[in-house]
Amino acid sequence: MADVIDYKIYGDDMQLVEVDLDPGEGVRAEAGAMTYMGQGIVMETSASGGIMGGLKRAITGESFFITSFTNKEREKAYVAFGAPYPGKIIPLNLSELGGSFLCQKDSFLCAAMGIEVEVAFTKKIGAGLFGGEGFILQKLVGDGLAFVHAGGTIIEKHLKPGETLRVDTGCLVAFAPTVTYDIQMLGGFKNMLFGGEGLFLASMQGPGLVYLQSLPLSRLADRITAASRFSGRREEQSGIGSITNIGGGLIGNIFGKDR
Repeated sequence: MADVIDYKIYGDDMQLVEVDLDPGEGVRAEAGAMTYMGQGIVMETSASGGIMGGLKRAITGESFFITSFTNKEREKAYVAFGAPYPGKIIPLNLSELGGSFLCQKDSFLCAAMGIEVEVAFTKKIGAGLFGGEGFILQKLVGDGLAFVHAGGTIIEKHLKPGETLRVDTGCLVAFAPTVTYDIQMLGGFKNMLFGGEGLFLASMQGPGLVYLQSLPLSRLADRITAASRFSGRREEQSGIGSITNIGGGLIGNIFGKDR
């Protein structure tokens, strides 16, 4: 049974979750996620689940290690975890969500002690080969609170039985196990070549809860990379022009003196 923890989320675009722990309670987090902690919190880093458990987490894009934070004091203590990039922190009460929830890789932030983070592979080979960011999923299992992070604005969809939602694989954050997940190829030759949305979409069929994000980390990284390349080209061109101007000025001065 997972520890019962209290929490408060701070911030808007760059959020942080502060967790209050009673004596003896603990929380598990992705290595490097901790922002600050109060007196009495003891930190211990280990490969939870052994080497195989660490390798499975590494496959999903998480750290090989999991860090545990336990309150060893006789009074309440706190520890806080920050979001890795602009977006929102989503609290998931697994006891109210059927005991498990599936989420996108890299999304796990922290969870109450007793929550297990497992690897959930999609069943179909097509999804595994062509699903892009969505082909490997994490499964959070337990009966307590877990926190995941998503980029940009968060959209919450409650799918009815049989209702279908098609979404960019990177924009999928988390969903209930009752939701059927599949990968579909984007139709139309021109769409595939010039649509700019990738070749595949995730098809989600209800019933169940689905969380979406407007700014996946991969999309943000692509924009930054593209901007950096453009900026680099401009600086290079500017540098060439400056050298030419300087050289021209020097040559002009030299020949001017000769005259």
